Amino acid sequence: MPYPRAVRGSKPLHSLVLLVLLLPALLAAATVPDALTYNRTQSLATLDIIERLGRHHYARVSVDDALSERLLESYLRNLDPGRNVFLASDIEEFRRLRHALDDQLLGGDPGAGFTIYRRYDERLRARLSQLITDLPQTIRSMDFTTDEVLIFDRDALDWPADAREADEIWRKQIKSSVLGLKLAGKTIDDIEQLLLKRYRDQLRRMTQVNSDDVYQLYMNSFTALFDPHTNYLSPRSSENFNMSMRLSLEGIGAVLQQDDEFTRVARLVPGGPAARHGELKPSDRIVAVGQENAGELTDVVGWRLDDVVDLIRGKPGTTVRMEIVRGSGAAEQHRTIAIVRERVKLEEQAAKSRVLELPVGDTVHRVGVIDVPAFYADFEAMQRGDPDYRSTTRDVARLLDELQDQRVEGIVIDLRDNGGGSLQEAHALTGLFIESGPTVQIRHSNERVERKQKFRDGAYYAGPLLVLINRLSASASEIFAGAIQDYERGLVVGSPSFGKGTVQSLSPLNHGQLKLTESKFYRISGDSTQHRGVLPDIELPSLYDVAEVGESALDNALPWDRIDPVRHRNYQDIASLLPSLREWHAARANQDPELRHLREEIELEHRYAAIQTVSLSESVRLAERERRRQEELAIENRLRTAKGLALLASPDDLESAPADGAELADEDTETDADSDEQDAPDPLLTESGRILLDAIRLGERLAASD
Repeated sequence: MPYPRAVRGSKPLHSLVLLVLLLPALLAAATVPDALTYNRTQSLATLDIIERLGRHHYARVSVDDALSERLLESYLRNLDPGRNVFLASDIEEFRRLRHALDDQLLGGDPGAGFTIYRRYDERLRARLSQLITDLPQTIRSMDFTTDEVLIFDRDALDWPADAREADEIWRKQIKSSVLGLKLAGKTIDDIEQLLLKRYRDQLRRMTQVNSDDVYQLYMNSFTALFDPHTNYLSPRSSENFNMSMRLSLEGIGAVLQQDDEFTRVARLVPGGPAARHGELKPSDRIVAVGQENAGELTDVVGWRLDDVVDLIRGKPGTTVRMEIVRGSGAAEQHRTIAIVRERVKLEEQAAKSRVLELPVGDTVHRVGVIDVPAFYADFEAMQRGDPDYRSTTRDVARLLDELQDQRVEGIVIDLRDNGGGSLQEAHALTGLFIESGPTVQIRHSNERVERKQKFRDGAYYAGPLLVLINRLSASASEIFAGAIQDYERGLVVGSPSFGKGTVQSLSPLNHGQLKLTESKFYRISGDSTQHRGVLPDIELPSLYDVAEVGESALDNALPWDRIDPVRHRNYQDIASLLPSLREWHAARANQDPELRHLREEIELEHRYAAIQTVSLSESVRLAERERRRQEELAIENRLRTAKGLALLASPDDLESAPADGAELADEDTETDADSDEQDAPDPLLTESGRILLDAIRLGERLAASD
């Protein structure tokens, strides 16, 4: 059978001879009865995956020696991200196969993945068994006065040279866990029982790993080399994925992902219980889960992602409690939160409006704000022929009319944290702001370019417009923001968007499913939204570190590129306005207390996030924590001084004192969460409104001078 297009690789004879010589030594275990071996069904699935990637994936990736080397390193990193399980001798042995993995896969043989996993299984089981035996004595012999440091990001370090070096890495990691739990208020007895249970659970769960689990891990290490959104789903994962799609609007409304041994919050579903609750944040690590408002929390460190999801998922109306860890090292904070599971109603995800009142001198100016949390449409109602079905475009059109009736001077479309959704809605929403013309280009893997076009068949809003984006504005949000920017229809402000400019399709295999990237979005200017995202005309402080969040932070992300532009109209000369607008913004940013406060908080957070080590001395850790708390207090008091509010006496007052100086409500007083959220200071939105007013004033001045 010929190799598929774009995956054919050549192999010199000496490499094939080396493969034959090495296989008996490294793959002998595959010939003995063992549950962790591949089967014929998985072999056929391997051939199917390679064939589909070659025919349909957007990128042209060759399955050759270079990819084989990358596959080995990717798989080792996925298995042992902390570089504390394998020894250097294991890695040296595995790397003898670095030019053989491609030939094996092209022949339908994923056996090396199982061989490497069995060594991992052997090492980690032995380690966990030893930890369980020694843990009580280990904890009680710990000296928290010694000046030791743990490097918690070992990605760039070598694997331990021998068992003694590995023992030292594990000792420090356990000591750091014990110290963190101790400083979180747990007793030594409680810590011992918690860690014993954690390691016993991990050991028990290792015995439950089956052939499909290993195969999925190995094949995903392979497919991720094409791009980070191309994944293989085993039959169990496919079932969970399909269920999550059907029940995507039920639960707590959080998208979770695996982060080494932790489950991390990737993002929150707009309008979902977690987003409205307000305490769960992106990048929080979930370390324990419990049911209802009382009872024991189950430690989930080291658990598989789908098993953690099973614990968090539940019937609407029930409560899930989660212990979360935020930050690391001196900034590490433990807290327990309870969220009532609910079905996310379309109304809660729907676009909402408000009027922003901004004083300029003696005049109060009114700017309309439309918050668009997602690009949605009620497809079931649409298919039923319901003339009143809900969609982003329909809701925004109604809100535009309402805001114009209130005589606002301009409109801000707030796309912060909007992760995308319906491409059709992004296209249709653009049509509310342009008279006619193309909105987006889609280039498929066969190089055919498709264009979405608005015709002169409907009214559009012609007034002043600004689009506010941030690092979590992705996909459909980037299509809309990019079109508004390319037409020079309005200003785009905020921080660079996510950069997710690819389209995936899901296809069934004989064993599981394959999700692969088949198309790429391009703006009408010809620029891709991929990797680079949409760059704002005026940049505002970013809450997210662009080095850690976004497409560019993902391994093997497809690159930015461009295709031919499409002829289109320019509504304004935005470029001529930008020097003055940026100058006025910079002057305000230096004077406005809320913007200064936000910038200082972001700088503090990024500074601590960049620290890659943590002290194992209790006194040092406490001193670092207190120094961080004092820095936070100083930042808050500078804001309060600027606003004429009473200063806080200690860091303990930070969480209890409202920034606006209002009296605290009684515990029994009910508050409207949505109202509280709207009334809370939003310096980025306020500054966006001011920038829009500047643009209106400047545009009027230029028009009068013509």
